[in-house]
Parts: sequence; C-alpha cells; structure tokens
Amino acid sequence: MQRLDIHKQLEIIKRGTVEIISEEELRTKLQESIRENRPLRVKAGFDPTSPDIHLGHTVLLRKLRQFQDLGHQVIFLIGDFTARIGDPSGKSELRKQLSPEEIAKNTQTYKKQISKILDMKKLQIAFNSKWFDKMKGLEFGRLLTHYTATRMLERDDFSLRIKEMKPLYMSEFIYPILQGYDSVVLNADIELGGTDQKFNLLVGRELQKDLGQSQQVIITMPLLEGTDGKQKMSKSYGNYIGINETLGEVFGKIMSISDELMFKYYTLLTDEDLEAVKKLHAKEAKLSLAENITRQYHGRELAKKARQEFERVFSQGELPQDIPEYKTDGKQSITTILLNSRLVKSGNEARRLIKQGAVSLDNSKVRQENFVPIKGGVLKVGSRRFLKIIV
Repeated sequence: MQRLDIHKQLEIIKRGTVEIISEEELRTKLQESIRENRPLRVKAGFDPTSPDIHLGHTVLLRKLRQFQDLGHQVIFLIGDFTARIGDPSGKSELRKQLSPEEIAKNTQTYKKQISKILDMKKLQIAFNSKWFDKMKGLEFGRLLTHYTATRMLERDDFSLRIKEMKPLYMSEFIYPILQGYDSVVLNADIELGGTDQKFNLLVGRELQKDLGQSQQVIITMPLLEGTDGKQKMSKSYGNYIGINETLGEVFGKIMSISDELMFKYYTLLTDEDLEAVKKLHAKEAKLSLAENITRQYHGRELAKKARQEFERVFSQGELPQDIPEYKTDGKQSITTILLNSRLVKSGNEARRLIKQGAVSLDNSKVRQENFVPIKGGVLKVGSRRFLKIIV
C-alpha cells in the first residue's frame, strides 16, 4: 500500500497530541512500515462504562481515523472484561463495578456510534474478555510477576490516596497490568490514550519488553473540558455533549462554551486550518465550529438547518419552529410539568432552575416551584429548552 512520506505522516499524527513516547521510536516504526509495506497496529481501549459517546471520546476516535486514513491497522479494543473492574485512573475512590448486562448493552451502542467516525470496513474490533476469561489462575499469577508493587506505588493518584489514608484496592493495582497485557496479546505498535492514561500505557510498554515484544509507542491526547470549561467532559459532571443528542442540543451546547475553549475544540475536533480560524470574529468562529461538529454526526443539510434555527431563535429572538407539546389538566405544578416532560432530570434541578430565574412562561419569570399554569403558554428553561403547555 502506498503511504504518505514520514514527514507528512508525523505532521498529521502530532496535531493535538500532548506527548509521544518516543517520537524517535515512532519515526523508526513508520520507516519500517513503509519499507516492509506493513501497516502499523494502532490500539486504543474503551471500557463500555456508559452507553453514550461524547465529544471527549471523539478526540481519540478522530486520531484513530487519521491513522486509518494513513493506511494503518486500527484496533478498537472494547474492555468488556476490564469494565467489570473499573479503571482507577484519576479516581480518588473505587469505581462502581458494572454488571455483565450493563456492559453488553453499552457495547452495542458503542459500535453504532463509532461508525460515525471510524471506517468500520477497515476496523478491527477486539474484546479483552476473549483472553482474560480463558486465563487460568497460575497463568494470571505469572503475569503479575512482570510488574512490581513498588512501581505501582509511584503512580500519583495511588500515592495520594495512601497519603490521605483512603482505601486502595488490589483490583485497582491489577487494572494497569490487565490493560498492558492487552497490548501484548494484540502486539500493538502504537497505543493511544488520554493524559490520565499515561501510567497504564507505560505498563503496556514494560510488559511487551519483558515478554519479548517490540515496545509500543504511546501517544497521549489532551482531556477535553466540558461545557463548564473546567472539568473534563463527563456524563457524571453533566458537562458533556453527546454525539447522539439532538441537533439543537449539540449546536446550543457548543455555542455555550467560552471563546478560550473554542480554539481547543477546533484543534481536537475538526480538521480546520487553525490560522484561518484565528482571523474570524469570535461569534462567526463559534457558529462555524458548531456547524462543523453537527455536520460530522448529522450530515451537511441538517447542520445547516441547525445553524439557521439557532440564529433565528437566539439572534432574532424568535421561537423554535418545532416545540414539543405537553398537555395538562390545569392542576399540575410547574415542577411536575418540568419533570414529566423530561426538561429536567430531577425535582432538585427544577427547583434550582426556578430559584435562579432560568424558567419562564411566555417571557415571564416563574418564581414559585408550586406555580400552576392554568392558561398554558410557551415554557422556556435556560436558553435552549422550550415546551408548549396546552391546558
């Protein structure tokens, strides 16, 4: 297969990365790949701990797609075994362990969602239960001899927990070794991960060396901050933008991020010319970003309509064209309507939004949580959620 020269490949691979260990090894592997006409084996692992893939996940997925386009073999590893344990990376306490049923359900949604980014015809999907479910106790014991507890305690989040006298479970010690062994089984040339995965990725290098394989190059990608601009994007923080959310939600959430964060989104989530983006007015740049991202997951025409709808509602102050309806008998409180219509996730959220003045009916602020709309009207929550109440 004809591939781009090493310089061009490195230019594409390095965009948006935090660290490559090591770039010289990567250069050597690319040279061997061209000389031997052999694609590199590029691995990234995803534990199916939730059903939704958000833009934070797509940072890695987009980098995987770049490797596919460069002619390399991408391996999407689903950690259906390791998800039962839970990755301790960046955690101050033991992760919730998922049931096999939850894992299987989440796995199915992953396959459908990643098809929006990766070329499924060229993708190798692997499950680490395939080898770990068959591993016998003695074999597992031998695997543990390839890494020391001393090295494990060098890990920052582990040493911090010990310092703070917080529990550190043996299963959390084992997790990085399991992830590292995945690289051995798959004979990975390169492994991708977020910056919080660096320790686990390095364990993979060490296990490969110990077990007689060529060490994988590791590439770390930055963690994408969510809509709050502070914490990494996560469903548990409520700051995520899911690729399966409605067009309006995705577009509106992207428009809500800060101007400072916008450029990072451009770098990690698009292929746009960054110098050209810097010349745009901030509002136009953000509109173009939102349209670009919605186009990737919903198509060009729908993305264009989403932009037109956003500008009509938020720039011209008009109501959305398609407002969902909610029928009531005129006796339900505003809190009940918010909950039953699923505009909010809980009564506490409803009360908080009302207290903050974020709920209005026909442009009049709703001040009381027990207020009963007896005439109906258009309910607005925040800046993006609308509901037509019909009595």
